[in-house]
Amino acid sequence: MKFKRILIKISGEALADEKNHLILDKKKLNNIANVIKMIHKEGTQVGIVVGAGNIWRGKLSKTINIDQATGDYMGMIATIINATALSNSIEKTGLVCRVMSSVEVKSVAEPYLRLKAIAHLEAGKVVIFAGGTGNPYFTTDTAAALRATEINAEAIFMAKNGVDGVYDSDPRVNKKAKLIKKISFQEVVNRKLGVMDLTAITTLMTNNKNIKICVFSMDKPENFIKALHGKEIGTLMSNK
Repeated sequence: MKFKRILIKISGEALADEKNHLILDKKKLNNIANVIKMIHKEGTQVGIVVGAGNIWRGKLSKTINIDQATGDYMGMIATIINATALSNSIEKTGLVCRVMSSVEVKSVAEPYLRLKAIAHLEAGKVVIFAGGTGNPYFTTDTAAALRATEINAEAIFMAKNGVDGVYDSDPRVNKKAKLIKKISFQEVVNRKLGVMDLTAITTLMTNNKNIKICVFSMDKPENFIKALHGKEIGTLMSNK
């Protein structure tokens, strides 16, 4: 086994019921929960950061005349909704799951404390980090980079909907776009590839812990296990 502690970044859109235009989809929640169960059986400790794009997107702030800071707090609250739903699905697999939020909602989630989060992970619990960083102007990508650094995760798994890795250009626009199998954080910044928020990338570049990012499609559950064992799949990003 290559990775003993990982953080999985899941977008809010990955939880949505697109067919019925609902914010959450039962099948998607269950599929993700079953994947977490598979990873847990491998003996790997799992942290999760979930986005909120299925409920709230920051760009809506200008449209309805809400200032960015207020809109960002609305997004943080939305991540708590997603985290709570995902936690419920994970616990139905028999795992113990804890939602920890950087925005205090004590009746729903534990306040985020770094050492307590690590203690939960070491006790075999799955931890979902909600509320983003707790501060406006930062994305959930940055929250994922920050939490991965704080809990000493070895890798961040960026499981994408319908995307199997990082390309040299947008494959939806350029049919000749090529998959990049390995790339450094610095090259991602230099080429402005946009796979992850630049603040998140620079956080990982400067923490000196050599956390890797595995970007792959979440459409096939076995992809998570392949990535877990360090098999070549999707794109591997690192400081080197």
